[in-house]
Amino acid sequence: MTETVREDTILFAEPGARWRSVAYGPVLCAAVLVAEIVSGSPVHWFALIFCGTLVAGFVWLQVLAGQRHVSVELTETHLRGGTETIPLSTVAQVMPERDDNSWDDEDWESARALGELTGVPRRRTGIGLKLRDGGYVQAWARDHRGLRAALESVLADPPAVDAAPADTAPGGAPESPDRHDENGGDR
Repeated sequence: MTETVREDTILFAEPGARWRSVAYGPVLCAAVLVAEIVSGSPVHWFALIFCGTLVAGFVWLQVLAGQRHVSVELTETHLRGGTETIPLSTVAQVMPERDDNSWDDEDWESARALGELTGVPRRRTGIGLKLRDGGYVQAWARDHRGLRAALESVLADPPAVDAAPADTAPGGAPESPDRHDENGGDR
């Protein structure tokens, strides 16, 4: 008997950082190299190669950190913010957006943010989530309205559970009410 593994559909994702940014430093150094060659001035081979490599190395580290700590992924069953993943079954409600004209802070605004960071990452906006145990957490994203819409739609229409109904026999056939076990007793 073979088991089928069901992959969750990704409903919302933000990578946190993109690999293409690693190439910006070396491309800039290559442009300076071309300008030096065309202008006839002395070419600084070592300095340009060293600077391009150094900048690419630092940006590579930043991209790794960004993808680990500032990425967001929402599927039908879970929400991952940075390094923390919570099942959507623990989320009771998506809280309304903060009212900018209100003097009072909402309860969810002082809640901890998902992930290992101490708060909502820069250039991201927090989204309040009320948990089934009564607590609050903050999800966050650059496109906070897109994440909010995806969260509200998946929580309003939870995914169907792939389980057999209670009145179905293990083989998949409907269970007969007058069915007896092999010893003659009723089930």
